Amino acid sequence: MELVKTISNNKVIKIFLISLMGSILLTISAKIKIPFYPVPMTMQTFVVLFLGISFGYKVGVTTILLYLLEGIVGLPVFSNSPEKGIGIAYFVGPTMGYLIGFIFACFLAGYFKYNSNYLINFLKILVSTSIIYIFGVIWLGTLIGWDKPIFKLGAQPFLLAELFKILLLVFLTPALLKVKKLIKFI
Repeated sequence: MELVKTISNNKVIKIFLISLMGSILLTISAKIKIPFYPVPMTMQTFVVLFLGISFGYKVGVTTILLYLLEGIVGLPVFSNSPEKGIGIAYFVGPTMGYLIGFIFACFLAGYFKYNSNYLINFLKILVSTSIIYIFGVIWLGTLIGWDKPIFKLGAQPFLLAELFKILLLVFLTPALLKVKKLIKFI
């Protein structure tokens, strides 16, 4: 019985450490801005899907939830949050829909089964990415009003950058699946 408790404790510690490393990676990806057209690009959505594909949906979603919790309590983890962080006030702002979308996108990216068919993998990653923008645009419309050009404000400027990140993920997927096997082994 003691052995079962030790194994369970080790698994919880492993998942926590992996999730903590993932949330740090997600924070770094949110803070670094890459010049891109028409708006600067972060690699945040890339990392959200990367976490799902390489960690699996359970650990991936746990990582996203940890990241969101860190931001809600005031750590400056979100993309444009000030150095001291502003917690829940930032979270419920215009980006809340996208942040909530991270959970579902990571789940889908981790839940899908990938193979050597690049087109099918592209479509799966495209659907996962779209979830972020669907949640984001719905929240943005609710927040600023549906009479505004919501798609033009909340999605269109990011589409070219998202296509780049999706293609990058598609080509990295075979390597990410190896990471997933390694994480299950540890």
